[in-house]
Amino acid sequence: MKEYKTITRVAGPLVFVGKTEPVGYGELVKINLPDGEVKKGQVLDTSEDMVVVQVFEGTAGIDKKTRVKFLGENIKLPVSKDMMGRILSGAGEPIDDGPEIIPEKRMDILGAAINPYTRQSPADFIQTGVSTIDATNTLVRGQKLPVFSGSGLPHNEIALQIARQATVPGQKQNFVVIFAAMGITNEEAQYFISDFEKTGALERSVVFLNLADDPAVERLVTPRMALTAAEYLAYEHDMHVLVILTDLTNYCESLREIGAAREEVPGRRGYPGYMYTDLAMIYERAGMIKGRKGSITQIPILTMPGDDITHPIPDLTGYITEGQIVLSRELHRKNIYPPVDILPSLSRLMNAGIGPDKTRDDHKQVSDQLYANYAEGRDLRGLVAIVGEEALSDRDKRLLHFADAFEKEFVTQDRTENRTIFGTLQIGWDLFKDIPARELTRISPELKDKYYGKNKSNESKKDDKNKKK
Repeated sequence: MKEYKTITRVAGPLVFVGKTEPVGYGELVKINLPDGEVKKGQVLDTSEDMVVVQVFEGTAGIDKKTRVKFLGENIKLPVSKDMMGRILSGAGEPIDDGPEIIPEKRMDILGAAINPYTRQSPADFIQTGVSTIDATNTLVRGQKLPVFSGSGLPHNEIALQIARQATVPGQKQNFVVIFAAMGITNEEAQYFISDFEKTGALERSVVFLNLADDPAVERLVTPRMALTAAEYLAYEHDMHVLVILTDLTNYCESLREIGAAREEVPGRRGYPGYMYTDLAMIYERAGMIKGRKGSITQIPILTMPGDDITHPIPDLTGYITEGQIVLSRELHRKNIYPPVDILPSLSRLMNAGIGPDKTRDDHKQVSDQLYANYAEGRDLRGLVAIVGEEALSDRDKRLLHFADAFEKEFVTQDRTENRTIFGTLQIGWDLFKDIPARELTRISPELKDKYYGKNKSNESKKDDKNKKK
């Protein structure tokens, strides 16, 4: 292969190489510096007279004497079942002082789009152990359900809790978690690593860590590395894989940084116009394929700049994914964990994953009643601030107190508390016991006869604590 000494310009993480042979998009590049150092790069843009290369290790030391070689292949991830229990860098290199992974094969990290005709509709309930997700915004196997958070909110703790606790109840199957963190600090990385090791969750996990001081270009590769590992374990070893990606906002900031270095015409708020397509290429790699036993479920986590849900990152994510879990700063200020606000949250595939054969016959109606009562109770708080609680009717007073009890007993749970779906639903019925049966308008008479007034919460809570992981 030819080597070129035709570097015309260096801008940020980008190197501009002129007068080359035809080069493919995404092609790997080897860069030999005059002092003998070797760096890796990838073709970001190509035209008849110029090739733009993004350099993974940074462009320090690169000058016009530097030699550039195009390797004729895309980035590939060495994959093996030995990846389980390992901690890798954002570029897929082991960083846990363990041995090199001996690959069974090497897979292109760009992956292949799933043919819509061969996609199988998600239908199996995944229990996360978090009541506000399991009962009211149910996660279904094969779904992509993002978490919309804000700066300083405990989205990382929630991500780790889901990684520890997620399971498909009643089914003995290979359930694996792939955790990919992008643009995190060293302190956060140590927190993630120690939590995985301390809780034993690492045994069934593959962890990819891209640090804040790593090159921005590597951040663009990290989620694709994680999803390639997920596709290998899901479709070649019949495993059910939950992929947690945090923080997609850092990923999008890297997209904007690279776009600025390329002098592209910016789109909304300076982000590149192709950000929608780029995010879709990540999110759409979740799903199930007909005839394959494995599956990939995604929980992308993103922090909304300024808590603005209309910001381009959450806005575009909402178009592509199947719902969202929204964290509330107001609940966080009340010291409520996890601060999930169920009212703007939504799981569009929830109805496909709940019911008599999957969770329980009362799941849908309990969820609807919880939503209705909590929404009315929240609205009444504003009215009380104006007219006082004494001016409320007896029914309004009950709903006002219901909203407080809902946040205290249903939403609030310990960071290590792993609730079963049955324990969660029972907490819902316990909250209904102070409301007359006639006012539970979202629940059928048959289900009221079966569950209303039967207080099993103490047993349920004991059962849940015994099942902590």
